[in-house]
Amino acid sequence: MAGFRNGRGRDNRPPQQQHRPQQAPYGYNAPPQGYPPQQQWQQQPPRQPYGEPEYFGDPHAQHPHASTANNPGHTQMFSVDDPYGPQGGYQPPPAPVGPRLGWKALLSGIVLRPADTFLQMRDHAVWGPALIVTFLYGLLAIFGFDQARDEVLNATISSTIPYVLMTGVGFVLAGLILGAVTHTLARQLGGDGAWQPTIGLSMLIMSLTDAPRLLFALFLGGDNGLVQIIGWLTWGAAGALFTLMVSRSHDLPWPKALGASAIQLVALLSLIKLGTL
Repeated sequence: MAGFRNGRGRDNRPPQQQHRPQQAPYGYNAPPQGYPPQQQWQQQPPRQPYGEPEYFGDPHAQHPHASTANNPGHTQMFSVDDPYGPQGGYQPPPAPVGPRLGWKALLSGIVLRPADTFLQMRDHAVWGPALIVTFLYGLLAIFGFDQARDEVLNATISSTIPYVLMTGVGFVLAGLILGAVTHTLARQLGGDGAWQPTIGLSMLIMSLTDAPRLLFALFLGGDNGLVQIIGWLTWGAAGALFTLMVSRSHDLPWPKALGASAIQLVALLSLIKLGTL
């Protein structure tokens, strides 16, 4: 203090001003005696612009990826509730159990390994083999009835061909209707299978199981005793295959599967078996 001290360092101020405490700067309170000086106002983090998120506490203690989340070349992970997820109403269709079988493997599989074949083909339509086999079966089925066979053989070619073709088409339509009935009953009993495989496989079962009886009936006649025995055996085999097919295709226990096939079995017995037995 050059203005208050002389050259020898003495304070030449008046006595009333020599011991006056020095005033602290604005914004600073003197700390209590025995404590180190502290700043009254601590520095606050700068406020974010309007519309930006504001962080409380340490501004540097953010998420480790926050500094690079929105920069080019970086992505930020977030989750969105999917209304069509596992808890939603939509469920994606299940994958097929196995690959589609060719027509040869399909026809032989129904006879030799029906359980695996029905399970593998439960998600595949079989319209091609079903329509062709059922139509060919209908063309020959008319010769399994004695009276109808005599009428066809004694008629002219011009009248026989339309009659045989109409019979083939009639068996195809009957197979479609009976298969649709079986599928509808299976769904009402709690089944979950598709209608195309159910109808197509039922048409194949109807045609293939009656083929042995029809083969013998072409040469021995429908009233032959051996033909009648074969007819009852093949009808029982058809019931077993229908039950197994519906059980595999619709995930139903065998009593319900048999109940779903009951109308088709009774119809086949009335239209085909009883007509020759």
